[in-house]
Amino acid sequence: MDAAQRRLKSISFHILQPENSFVHGIDSNLLLAFHKPPKSSPFPVVIGGMVLDIVAKPDTHPYPGTTTPAMYIEYVSGGVARNVVECMTKLGSKPFMISVVGFDMAGELLLKLWESAELPTEGLLKLKGISTPVVSNIFDCKGELFAGVASVHAVENFLSPDWIWKFKHYIYSAPILMVDANLHPESLEAACQIAAKSRTPVWFEPVSVTKSARIASIVDYVTCASPNENELIAMANALSSQQRFSFVQQHTNTEKWLPSVQSLFDLLKPAILLLLERGIKLLIVTLGSDGVFVCFRDVADFLKDITIKNKEVDHNRQLLKLINKICPPHHHESFLRFVQMSSGSFAFHLPAPAVSVVSLTGAGDCLVGGILSSLCSGLDILQSAAVGVATAKEAVEAFNNVPVEISLSRIASETHKILSAAKQLIFDS
Repeated sequence: MDAAQRRLKSISFHILQPENSFVHGIDSNLLLAFHKPPKSSPFPVVIGGMVLDIVAKPDTHPYPGTTTPAMYIEYVSGGVARNVVECMTKLGSKPFMISVVGFDMAGELLLKLWESAELPTEGLLKLKGISTPVVSNIFDCKGELFAGVASVHAVENFLSPDWIWKFKHYIYSAPILMVDANLHPESLEAACQIAAKSRTPVWFEPVSVTKSARIASIVDYVTCASPNENELIAMANALSSQQRFSFVQQHTNTEKWLPSVQSLFDLLKPAILLLLERGIKLLIVTLGSDGVFVCFRDVADFLKDITIKNKEVDHNRQLLKLINKICPPHHHESFLRFVQMSSGSFAFHLPAPAVSVVSLTGAGDCLVGGILSSLCSGLDILQSAAVGVATAKEAVEAFNNVPVEISLSRIASETHKILSAAKQLIFDS
């Protein structure tokens, strides 16, 4: 790009930046001319929140109405979508993020850390007069959440369809699009409609029990989703004519009786089947210390769409080669070929490895980041899910939401153990 083009890009960017709201009715062709990615760059796209987490852990048990001496108070980069992008980058992918921040301390800090990691900033909308999303969490001495306050309205109120449409060419060429449920329903729908135009698979990350219900307006576009047990139930209820699914009672390791993996699957199976029947191809149901259920149906076209776009660029091959070397797919390759030719529903349980817990925040996001990176690198469904579980282990054993460093060799070693312990589950009653 020569000097004149760079100058024009700079001018157009500042013209289109509003003071406190989006500019509506402006032809976006000028901006699109600069945001259209090269044909050789089909990178995954992630849309959602960037959040500054303020994390505090006291020396002693905290009491209401008074201050408590702190073991530490830290600023940590957070947000579901942001965490996923950082994790994917550390695994060798090159995702493109679309988000929004304000011109405030939190926004400046997030951007500084983002730029220091040499991540692309073109998709980050910077607005004056808004508050960058911030979450303040206080943990007890054992590391469990004691209290928390979240302010994330900017994502829903200002990450609008207008801004998302400006990056439609990135979504067109992406092997997969991830959206988090912090987005306004209109923005979710806009992103999904763009993806549908180019058969880009859509991954829906539910974020919370309440926001997971937002799948109702976009379920026809969603290819994959990653709920926990209760988010799964909330999603199924949102897609039902009546609230017919009951939330799963949370169990703890101190209880004398714990349900078997198959029993837990049987409890969740009606909700899982409903989502698969509504057209979702891949469900990763997270179970905390019990691992994950990997449930899928009619995955041939979904995997084909990812593969076709991945062939246009040679990226993230290090992860592919390393996992295939340590965890060759031959022991389940014939089964997956059968699955791709079948219209039935299939499920596997992947156990969670033993961990030394430092922080549970960010583990689910790293699981998703690991799976997305793996799928985009060319790994199959079971390998990708196992990489996700192994990456979540790295997150649980780190202080930050995303570990400062992620060791691919450790990921590969854990992936092998997880795949070796995988069990197929029975859908039939």
